[in-house]
Amino acid sequence: MDNSNQTVVVTGFEPFGEHTINASWVAVQELKKLGLGKDIDLHVYEVPVDYQAVQSLIPSLWKQYHPQLVVHVGVSGMATTVTLEKCGRNHGYKGLDNSRFCPHSQCCIEGGPDCIDSVIDMESVCKRVTASGLGVAVSVSKDAGRYLCDFTYYTSLYLSHGHSAFIHVPPIEKPYSGVDLGRALQAIIQEMLDMLDQTEEKIHCQCVH
Repeated sequence: MDNSNQTVVVTGFEPFGEHTINASWVAVQELKKLGLGKDIDLHVYEVPVDYQAVQSLIPSLWKQYHPQLVVHVGVSGMATTVTLEKCGRNHGYKGLDNSRFCPHSQCCIEGGPDCIDSVIDMESVCKRVTASGLGVAVSVSKDAGRYLCDFTYYTSLYLSHGHSAFIHVPPIEKPYSGVDLGRALQAIIQEMLDMLDQTEEKIHCQCVH
């Protein structure tokens, strides 16, 4: 593997509840077909809808790959746009997972801050992708929903000091196809990587001077 390549991990979720086909995993599989460019090593994973599994899987992904960025993708039955989540929250996890379990503390990481923001400026990503004429509506949210999506996002943000992102997608054909959602993920994640590169360049310039 070329050491100059950047590594990106993208996850979707397994089916749960009414989502017998989880649009997030469909979209991530479509993204895998498209790739993120020749300089990006893309790894994709299907995440169980299980709090305890998330607590072991997410740290292992960061440890194994040391990625530039981890992007988690989840489905929202209420969404009609592709939604960029600005932050993850630590408390309020009352919904039972696929194993009929929820944390006794209703908390993601005991002692962690109430809310962690992504280092990525989601408003700017949204504006850039919208201006590109993608044909898929993109919006920004401050509430990832206090279920496995939010739980996964907060865990990743905590471990990565904010170098994570979360994208909610609507169910398949409501209104977008899996192919449309895959294209949207590709465009959004490429913008996120460009933004991280620009931020690191600025920091490097400041250090040099």
